[in-house]
Amino acid sequence: MKRKLTVDKKQKTKTTHNFNWLSPMLWGMASLMVAFLVFVMFQFFAPDKKSTLAVAGIPNVAASGNSSLAAELPSYENEGNPDSLLRYANPRTIIPTRARKDVLIHTIAPGDSVFGIAQEYNIKPETILWANKDTLNDDPHLISVDQELRIPPIDGVYYQWKEGDTLQSVADFLKVDPEDILNWTPNKLDRANPVIEAGTFVMVPGGQREFQQWVVPTFARGPAGVNNSIPGSCDTSAGGAYGTGTFIWPTGNTFISGNDFWSGHLAIDIGAMQGQTVYASDSGVVVYAGSISGGYGNMVFIDHGNGYSTLYAHLSSISVRCGQSVYQGGPIGAAGSTGKSTGPHLHFEVRYFGGFINPHFVLP
Repeated sequence: MKRKLTVDKKQKTKTTHNFNWLSPMLWGMASLMVAFLVFVMFQFFAPDKKSTLAVAGIPNVAASGNSSLAAELPSYENEGNPDSLLRYANPRTIIPTRARKDVLIHTIAPGDSVFGIAQEYNIKPETILWANKDTLNDDPHLISVDQELRIPPIDGVYYQWKEGDTLQSVADFLKVDPEDILNWTPNKLDRANPVIEAGTFVMVPGGQREFQQWVVPTFARGPAGVNNSIPGSCDTSAGGAYGTGTFIWPTGNTFISGNDFWSGHLAIDIGAMQGQTVYASDSGVVVYAGSISGGYGNMVFIDHGNGYSTLYAHLSSISVRCGQSVYQGGPIGAAGSTGKSTGPHLHFEVRYFGGFINPHFVLP
């Protein structure tokens, strides 16, 4: 009897699966062996590093262990400007200063002066007087504590437009070109039709006008006359001391405290303490001693008999009388703050034949 042989399908499937998995593994092992043989052959036939470096003429620093060979390398020196190869950081964190274009209000404090305020805002003192004509009336002595002043941004005239003014008439009056007024952008004028209403303030850059000077008259020695009609003046026809032609500082100080000499202030304000002694700058005759209007307060006026005369104002007290001869360095009073003044100082004037001269020109 013949037996019928059958094949187990499960076994057949399993056998086929084992064959498929073993074949890639064998190929992988063969590849690794080939790679290993190539690596061994490369290491065996590779040229020696030392000989390669030697052929190239380069010393093997690492092999020799001689670190001093590194110092034998050629050095490079940049003969040009090193800054030309560098680019420094510039973060631009500083905000640039821009010109001020608005009008500020300054409140007068004790010790303030028109000259000092002008220096603070980097403008001319004349500019401040012109901008405050309605309150100062061209007189720098009329400032007072807590008073408010307009401070223009640039030198010129801060002008209040009047009824009947025209661009041309104002430009002619303030000695500028009409374009100067139109070109100042904060004025906000329409170039095609620049209509300006009365009462409006406009800035006139570079503008200027004449001052109305507020000064006491020049007193001279001589017989009774017009000078004698003013309280404090007297008849000096009897003569007296004459000047030496040289001058000394009238206080123990030689620094300016307040106004210096300028077109709106024809004198210097010398720093002084309240009650500090004031001396005659040169010999002469007192032709005025007393209080006077115009903001001067208590004043002494000396005629030196040689064309020169000197004036001392804002005194707290006077120690000489009209008609008295005084001599250089002799006491004539004490410094103070009488009249229009924001603090103790000495207002000192020098005149020559009635004309004002800068005291700095004659003082040592």
